[in-house]
Amino acid sequence: MTRLSNDPAAFADEALEGFVAAHPRRVRQVPGGVVRATRTAPGQVAVVVGGGSGHYPAFSGLVGQGLAHGAAVGNVFASPSAHQVRRVARAAETGGGVLLAYGNYAGDVLHFGQAAEQLTAEGIPARTLGVTDDMSSASPDEAHKRRGVAGDLVVFKTAAAAAEAGHPLDEVTRIAELANSRTRSFGVAFSGCTLPGADHPLFTVPEGRMAVGLGIHGEPGMGERPVPSADEAAELLVSTVLGELPQGVTSPCGQRAAVILNGLGSVKYEELFVVYRRVAQLLDEAGVQAVDPEVGELVTSFDMAGVSLTLCWLTDELEPLWTAPADAPAYRKGTVDAADLITGDTAAGTADEAVAPATGTCDEAVPPATDASREAARTALAALRVLKDTVDDHADELGRIDAVAGDGDHGIGMQRGSTGAYEAAARAEALGAGAETLLHRAADAWADRAGGTSGALWGVILRALGSALGDTDRPTAPVVAAGVSEAAAGVMRLGKAEVGDKTMVDVLVPFSYALTAATEAGRPLATAWDTAAHSASAAAEATADLLPRMGRARPHAEKSLGTPDAGAHSLALIVRAVHGVFAPTLENH
Repeated sequence: MTRLSNDPAAFADEALEGFVAAHPRRVRQVPGGVVRATRTAPGQVAVVVGGGSGHYPAFSGLVGQGLAHGAAVGNVFASPSAHQVRRVARAAETGGGVLLAYGNYAGDVLHFGQAAEQLTAEGIPARTLGVTDDMSSASPDEAHKRRGVAGDLVVFKTAAAAAEAGHPLDEVTRIAELANSRTRSFGVAFSGCTLPGADHPLFTVPEGRMAVGLGIHGEPGMGERPVPSADEAAELLVSTVLGELPQGVTSPCGQRAAVILNGLGSVKYEELFVVYRRVAQLLDEAGVQAVDPEVGELVTSFDMAGVSLTLCWLTDELEPLWTAPADAPAYRKGTVDAADLITGDTAAGTADEAVAPATGTCDEAVPPATDASREAARTALAALRVLKDTVDDHADELGRIDAVAGDGDHGIGMQRGSTGAYEAAARAEALGAGAETLLHRAADAWADRAGGTSGALWGVILRALGSALGDTDRPTAPVVAAGVSEAAAGVMRLGKAEVGDKTMVDVLVPFSYALTAATEAGRPLATAWDTAAHSASAAAEATADLLPRMGRARPHAEKSLGTPDAGAHSLALIVRAVHGVFAPTLENH
């Protein structure tokens, strides 16, 4: 378990602060993560990687010459927000554009994709790549749905070396895609990990058993087997990875491969070497030549007791990129000619920006608003306070539900997001903001503070509601219903989920339909909302009978039967709780 922490909510921020203090010659902190402390050649493509905290050395430890130019770092097991990714990319970019690379998880896909769109709109060319090396998380026919695990390192390394060699953005992206398509990983675990402040692991494995095909966010394995000997574990790993060759490779014999035996947190180096001894023998027997093998902790999951094997089937193009020199805090290879440290005005400017509020707008002057809209803003603030309190009261429950087939962080993420939203809204209200401005600032703060899928989607919900309410008119019940309808549409557009996928959409859509119908029938908002909240509660309960088709729970679909979706359940709790807040400010006359 994670034994040394202060406030669990501050763990990721404090860990990043200490990491930067320990490596001042290689990295410097910027809003949202870290970038190289050394100068990069003008016009070089910037490879910006990232994901949630809890995986060190990934992702911040892989920033340095020959490797990543920057890393956007989210909260524990939660993707960084689009705002964080964009700010890190801006700090790392030197005129050649940006490749954003990350593990293929729903929250990362949403946030890195949004950041790429925003960067491109600002005139900074940006491409994205989600790593998909985890064989256990989807079949070969659906390889695009696979998770990114320790194969992240191979893809990041080859892409960064291509950038260092002066290749343009499209070529760096092509090389990263090639490395990803030729990389396979498979892992096993003997115990789950425990998040900071928690008193139990996200999943447990029965005595004498091991989980097979696990994820790196505390997701349980795809199955279980008896605990093997070290040699038997090596044989399982090698036979599984060799059992699926990339397109164009007909036999492992005569092939050259980058090999990573990765410890997931609490399997010690000596144990890994015992396993690798047999891995090397088996690869040699299969005719595979291991090129610059890596054995150690490279992509971890806090204190998970587990190990994974990664092979990237090298080409004549990829091999020199894999073996090229690199100098990052947690990964060094060969000899790198040290670049000059960034000093003076550039570094100082970045440091000054770091103290700004997370959303960059919360304490700025607010646009003009009418008294009617300010009154509506006060009601919205009260609703956000109730929302926050409801999440706080149910955070542990939401985490337990999420841990059945996911990573167990839904309660923590909702706490971070709702707290950030309420605090931003309170600042806006104190400045005299109208309803639209207040909710837009709350939306930005929620997405930025929470990260992850839920952060992005709740940001969409609050922004849609704010746009519907505006800063001038007194909101009516039909206007609120229209805002909820647009929120549902926005969530489906962004998250690509539909009713029946076992997500929050299964509650948001029926809630919206019921609210619209009731307001069109002339019912005042409080009455209409009450009716719609009952529909939401019933819909949330019904998700227990669904199989997930989206998100981290998808690979563990059968395990989730009988348990409601955590996002759907939290939404139903929230709409029920805020029902009592509505006052005549929002009534339909």
